[in-house]
Parts: sequence; structure tokens; C-alpha cells
Amino acid sequence: MHAAAADRRPNAVVLVARRLPNARAGGAYAAFRAHELAAAAIRGVVASAGVDPGQIDDVILGNATGGGGNVARLAALTAGLPDSVPGLTVDRQCGSGLEAVVLAARLVQAGAGELYVAGGVESISTAPARAHRAADGTLDFYDRAQFAPLETGDPDAGTAAENVARHFGISRERQDAYAVESHRRAVAAARGGLFDGELLPFAGLAADQGPRPTLDGRLMARFPPAFVPGGTVTAGNSCPFSDGAAVMLVAELGRARELVARSGATVLQFQGSAVAGNDPNLLGVGAAHAMRRLLDDRGLSVGTLRNSSIEFNEAFASQVLATADLLGLDATRFNRDGGALALGHPYGASGAVLVTRLLAQAQKGAAPGGAAPVEDLFAMISMAGGMGIAAHFRPLEI
Repeated sequence: MHAAAADRRPNAVVLVARRLPNARAGGAYAAFRAHELAAAAIRGVVASAGVDPGQIDDVILGNATGGGGNVARLAALTAGLPDSVPGLTVDRQCGSGLEAVVLAARLVQAGAGELYVAGGVESISTAPARAHRAADGTLDFYDRAQFAPLETGDPDAGTAAENVARHFGISRERQDAYAVESHRRAVAAARGGLFDGELLPFAGLAADQGPRPTLDGRLMARFPPAFVPGGTVTAGNSCPFSDGAAVMLVAELGRARELVARSGATVLQFQGSAVAGNDPNLLGVGAAHAMRRLLDDRGLSVGTLRNSSIEFNEAFASQVLATADLLGLDATRFNRDGGALALGHPYGASGAVLVTRLLAQAQKGAAPGGAAPVEDLFAMISMAGGMGIAAHFRPLEI
């Protein structure tokens, strides 16, 4: 839908967003299942907003490695929300958390409700073992679901990252340098307290476990190829697997004004979103195709991105750099406080983490170096099976 038509719909805004610190898989959250992580985040958001839980229209959560059921409903009940509040679980793999936020915003725009809890969660540590049942009843266990027909190619993420590096000519040196910079930014942001307002300490963890203050180019160069012999993708220029959750309130603008305790508070006004597919063998660049579609839908140009704040999930340095090249951007435009290469990648939560980061940055005002606040904010993420999703927000004082 074009911008002119969108202006006639109710305004949807993100007004409160919180996340658990990302924990290394098998680490601080190893004893907690996905719904328990999500419940902690839900409780934190509801308490921060001071909202009456009975007024929540729905809880929409993304999750990628669950074993079925409805994690959102289970999490809502575990968080102590009234049993009158329903729940919906979304699976678009790594884009699930961002898709959940977009869906909540679309429901507000459609007039279906005024107040939603939305976000994502992942517990890689406790993800259930999964198996196909053979005709004779025996079980064939598998590590991940199939995302594309085998005859067209359904590579694991690491192999796909190598495909991207080779196809788009992304060198090992560029990948390593980008990863080091992601850690540097994340460490600086953590030391400067830039994450403090968005984090909900949980299970004894008060900060993301991933950022490495001692990582430099010399150490990065020592990592061997992790997925393909002789390749360029290593453990150092790939994201760590993480457990985590990120949750926010998405509300109709008038309802948000009632909930915000002080005037002049900054929220994120949802502008639009787009999804797109691409070759599953190059799954890491799906976000570039989604972003181009979003810009076309919004009547914007790629030049808009050069003056915007962009949070892009860093599964692998190769796919971040290839996406930047496809969009004609300098990759330093992404993730001003570091990204998933340092902070970690809790699959189903990562898209919601991006929006949480955008809100935190918008609420702090000016960009680093005294620059004026940006007017356009974007979240984007690539997904298994060769897909991407991108969403557009603008900061709004209410």
C-alpha cells in the first residue's frame, strides 16, 4: 500500500521495548525454556509501561526452533497475564520477531485492536530434538528443518554464508575487519551505558555475553574456516548462537498517549514493511531485496538509507557486507552500537531486538558525534529459505 493510503489508517507506535541480555547457548539461560524467557520479558515490559494487563488485545511472539504448540500463549500465562489475553506464535525463522512486531502494527492499522505485546524469543539451549517418522515408525532425527527443495539447494547457514562471500566477492579481510568493528562498537556502547535502559537483567545476567573487548585483527586472522575447507567464513566473523527474548508494546497512537506518563516521550511510529524472497543458496542477502521493495512501496530512494539509522542482523559478516554492496551503502551505516556478530543471535528474538535498539536510540536523541537525530529508522533481517524482511519507523514525540 502506498504512503498516501497508509496515512488514512490508524497510527501504530512502539512505545516500550525491553530485552533480556543475550546469553551464550548453553550458558546463563541453559535451564530456561523459551516460554520462561519470554515471560520474563513480558513481565518487564508490562511493569515498565504500567499497563493494565487485561487491556492487552493479544500477545504475538516469534520463535524459530520450538517444537510446536503456542509459545506466545504459554508465555503470556506464565507471565501472569489474565487468561482472557490470547497468544499467537509466528515462525518466519530469523525474521520471526520482526514479523511479530509488524503484524501487531498491521492489526492496529486495521482497527482490530489498540494494544499488543509483540516480540520474539529463542532458547537454543533447550530447543527440542526433532525427528521425521519413517514408514516403519522409526525416528530420523534432524538438526534443522528443511527450508527449500533439495534439488534447488537448501544449504546450512554457514555454507550459504560462504556462497554469498564467493558469489559477491567478499574477502576474508573485509569480513574480519567488519566483525572486529562490530565488537568494538558493542563494547563501547556497553561501557557507555547505552544498553542499560533496554535490558532486563535475568538469571544473574545483566549484560550481553557476546562482546569481546580484546578481539582485534591479529586474533581474528587466526580463526580457521568454519564451514567450507579453504573458505573465508570463520567462527570469528560469524555470530554466536544465543538465547534471549525481546518484547515491546505496540499501540494505537491515541492509546499510547494515554499510557505514556509524561509528555514529550519518544515512540516509534510504524511506517511500513516489506518481505521478499531470493535464491535460497544466497539466503543471507534476502534483506536487500526486502529493503528495495519497502523503499519502492514507500516512494523512497536508496539515498534515504544514507541518512538513516539502520539495524541489520549480523548473522555473518559476509552477508552484511554483500547486502550493503547490493544497496550501495557503506556498511558502517548499520548497527551503530554493534550488532549480532558481537551481541549474539537468538534466532526468533533477533528481529525484535533490532526494533528495541531503534527505540532506545531514538529516545536518546542525537546520533553520535553531535549529529542531528535521524528521521528514518529501519530494521532489516535475512532469513532461512532465502527471504528477507524490512520495516520502516520514524521517531515521534507524544
